[in-house]
Amino acid sequence: MSLTFTLDPAVTPALRDGVLDLWTDVSNAGGAVGFVAPVSRDEIRPDLVRHLAAMAEGRNRLLVGQDASGQVAATAFFAFNSHRLQTHWVMLYTVMVHPRHQGKGYGRDLLAAAADAARGFDGIEAIRLGCRGGLGLEHFYGSCGYKEVGRVPGAIRVAPGDYRDDITMLLPLM
Repeated sequence: MSLTFTLDPAVTPALRDGVLDLWTDVSNAGGAVGFVAPVSRDEIRPDLVRHLAAMAEGRNRLLVGQDASGQVAATAFFAFNSHRLQTHWVMLYTVMVHPRHQGKGYGRDLLAAAADAARGFDGIEAIRLGCRGGLGLEHFYGSCGYKEVGRVPGAIRVAPGDYRDDITMLLPLM
């Protein structure tokens, strides 16, 4: 079984709630997606609303992976640069695969679908993403073709006394 990926799906209540549930479940399973467990849907909702507003304004796009039952199982958001000297690359963030689907290759599928989608964006030559150190995420992204191009030691504080590196990864599309 594989996921079905859709770029720019219609934002229905079911999709919105599916992304919110995914984000909550990933966060509470220890995923590095902007929150530290435990976290509730109500705490995540304002961030999702900001993402959806940026989509409505054309600044962001959404890639969704749905499982065979139609449930949201994976997401990645694209953010476009407004600075004239950086419009040739796109930022990929809030990259998530539901914990129940971990280990099935869906993360690789999501990143491949994101790269395919980005190749279709006018003028985009690379995908950039940031990840939190201490979890080995840079090794996973590296195995998917991304290269580590920057690291800021201790830039992310997940708890008092628990600092992680902010790692920048890049995937050239050309």
